[in-house]
Amino acid sequence: MKKLVSLLFLVLFFSSCNEYQKALKNEDIGVKYDMGTKLYEEGKYSKAIRLFEQIATSYRGKPQAQKLFYMFSQSYYKTNQFYLAGYQFESFVSSYPKSEKVEEAAFLGAKSYSKLSPVYSLDQTDTYKGIEKLQNFIDTYPNSTYMAEANELVRKLSQKIEKKVYENAKGYNTISDYKSALVAFDLFINDYPGTPYKEDALFYKFDSAYKLGINSVSDKMEERLLVAKKAYASLIDFKADTKYKKEADEMLARVEQDLQKFTK
Repeated sequence: MKKLVSLLFLVLFFSSCNEYQKALKNEDIGVKYDMGTKLYEEGKYSKAIRLFEQIATSYRGKPQAQKLFYMFSQSYYKTNQFYLAGYQFESFVSSYPKSEKVEEAAFLGAKSYSKLSPVYSLDQTDTYKGIEKLQNFIDTYPNSTYMAEANELVRKLSQKIEKKVYENAKGYNTISDYKSALVAFDLFINDYPGTPYKEDALFYKFDSAYKLGINSVSDKMEERLLVAKKAYASLIDFKADTKYKKEADEMLARVEQDLQKFTK
């Protein structure tokens, strides 16, 4: 019985493959459409894509076109081809604004662009594009059932941008370019007041001001130490029990000690 079942499976498998190959070579676009639809419904998206690519141009304007281009878009999405999925979903929304699938397509198109966002350390052009596309969706469909997911995607992408900007600022501190670090941290804190990295940014801003101050020539030291003292106050005002409290207090003691030279 097991051998019979296995044999039957192989027969069906090769028969299916043979049908698919015939459809690829067939000049009848209807045959390709039917086979593509069958493969799509079976979850064989890569094979369906090959057929859809062959007939997409020919089906524009036909009654079956809406279903075809929805399946085409979904097939790209299901196979993680997000550049192509984003493009196809946007094209679907533009071509079929009255479709019952238009809201879903608009969301999946925006989501496709968000999935192109790389790790924070790389160029974030695609992250900005993902945020833009999702925000357009949110503005267009404010009552959408996808709203919660869209907002969550925007939040995650925005945090990635924040981390990129924060790490860039911290990088100046790491290479001892404290002047640039101070400018970068000021911009970061002003541009992202609600960032989860604010405590860290305030500390490293203080650290940059502190190291710039204690290593300054005498005629610039007092002014820079006062900047450091102000940066310490900003950190404590933000979070009195900061995780950097012990280290920051020790640094402040050195600032106060060095400032005494200028009060005599």
